[in-house]
Amino acid sequence: MENLGFLIISTFLLIFATLLPYPSASTTRRFHFNVEWKKVTRLCHTKQLLTVNGQYPGPTVAVHEGDTVEIKVTNRIAQNTTIHWHGLRQYRTGWADGPAYITQCPIRSKQSYTYRFKVEDQRGTLLWHAHHSWQRASVYGAFIIYPRQPYPFSGSNIQSEIPIILGEWWNDDVDMVEKEMMKTGAGAKVSDAYTLNGLPGPLYPCSTKDTFTATVDAGKTYILRVINAALNNELFLAVANHTLTVVEVDAVYTKPVHTKAIMIAPGQTTTFLLRADQLSGGEFIIAATPYVTSVFPFNNSTAFGFLRYSGRSKPENSENTRRRRRLTAMSTVAALPNMLDTKFATKFSDSIKSLGSAEYPCKVPTKIDKRVITTISLNLQDCPPNQTCEGYAGKRFFASMNNISFIRPPMSILESYYKKQSKGVFSLDFPEKPPNRFDFTGVDPVSENMNTEFGTKLFEVEFGSRLEIVFQGTSFLNIENHPLHVHGHNFFVVGRGFGNFDPEKDPKRYNLVDPPERNTFAVPTGGWAAIRINADNPGVWFIHCHLEQHTSWGLAMGFIVKDGPLPSQTLLRPPHDLPQC
Repeated sequence: MENLGFLIISTFLLIFATLLPYPSASTTRRFHFNVEWKKVTRLCHTKQLLTVNGQYPGPTVAVHEGDTVEIKVTNRIAQNTTIHWHGLRQYRTGWADGPAYITQCPIRSKQSYTYRFKVEDQRGTLLWHAHHSWQRASVYGAFIIYPRQPYPFSGSNIQSEIPIILGEWWNDDVDMVEKEMMKTGAGAKVSDAYTLNGLPGPLYPCSTKDTFTATVDAGKTYILRVINAALNNELFLAVANHTLTVVEVDAVYTKPVHTKAIMIAPGQTTTFLLRADQLSGGEFIIAATPYVTSVFPFNNSTAFGFLRYSGRSKPENSENTRRRRRLTAMSTVAALPNMLDTKFATKFSDSIKSLGSAEYPCKVPTKIDKRVITTISLNLQDCPPNQTCEGYAGKRFFASMNNISFIRPPMSILESYYKKQSKGVFSLDFPEKPPNRFDFTGVDPVSENMNTEFGTKLFEVEFGSRLEIVFQGTSFLNIENHPLHVHGHNFFVVGRGFGNFDPEKDPKRYNLVDPPERNTFAVPTGGWAAIRINADNPGVWFIHCHLEQHTSWGLAMGFIVKDGPLPSQTLLRPPHDLPQC
């Protein structure tokens, strides 16, 4: 129950921060993270769980727009680790981005590294998480950037805010789950539960006491900051009997969208307003369940929390609680979409538009300097001689982009690029279009699958380039939704569709007025998505699927933005305490 105390404290701190006057000047905010083990009991099972400062989820990092941030991370475990500040642009400070072997060597056991960066021209809800192996299964938390100006969604009596971090729980050692998957070539063991702020809720065994509850006052309006920190699942979320008004995604303000539920992919954040318009004393389900597009096994369960209205007149007892929650559970059918509801997921995604106001303009590139088209594939690899492989038809599962399965090198790509020592680390020959043309979304998912190649291949662009990347899904093994995350830059989702991208016809239908601006976007199942980036951040930047299983299989690539002509457009020098491999 120690997590409940942490949640109460975290929520209080966030409420307190929103009530503070907007600061007149930026400041330096310092934090200290200890990555360590802690025993946690869930689902009738006690295990050693990787935590930060002994907390699961980890502490909330709350800053203001314009602040300089210093976070010292001390590694108190035997394994290597890193932390990624997901969605932070890291302008000129790629050394603080965090993905292991991409922008830094990992922090070794009993060593420390201080991440230093400035939060510029960003405001809203983001997250932080470990970016080494599958450690982000439990090492994650909220990163909240408070604006220096009043919210653009004024006119509501905002009482306070409620952070909700969605996650997954394994009774197993997650590190061993990944190692077994890579050893056998098969799919990974699925999680045992979904969680809301680390708590699975009463539908799971031995977990009635491990239920997240948020208390609200009737007639008030609340900001709910929802973060999907799950490892391998996109999720639907709803609050029974309440309408959600989306006002921000991935720390970018949007035109208001009224909805009964949201679909949120791993790495994405969605902030919405909730008006407590029910009677005092009521209790309503907050539920999260998977959005499923894969033929692979998945965790078919639902996490429950509760939105409780203050002013309950009858005293609480265990029988009343069980009866009320049984009755309340009946409302989930109406609140949540069906797990296979691609129509809802598509409609919700299409409804999100940039605010595009004079104060918060939509700076989408209307013309481009380079277009890269890349397939997103799950692959069947022939089993090596004298080995036993447990994937489909005795083969191994891998994944690729343009048939290249990404391999992390033995040292940091950014450091080797900065020192001009790329030999044996990476190459700049990532294919900028699919090496083979075929009916990407219409081939037989098994018989026409192909072996992938392996390598650490990137492409390079000039500073200030207007870059378009088209992510083309394939039907190899399965047509599936893939949440793609771009490090170091926000991007604009100018087009999306089902089937095969047509470079002649589809760009004519792009939204170049108010497309959503994001850092993570779910490429539709059996389809494609086109994004545009103002490539104005010098450094090395990772692009990968935020389903961790797919990243382990190699569904990733990277790109380099060269230094610009001005000193203010160049990558800063590496910090003195940068970890060494």
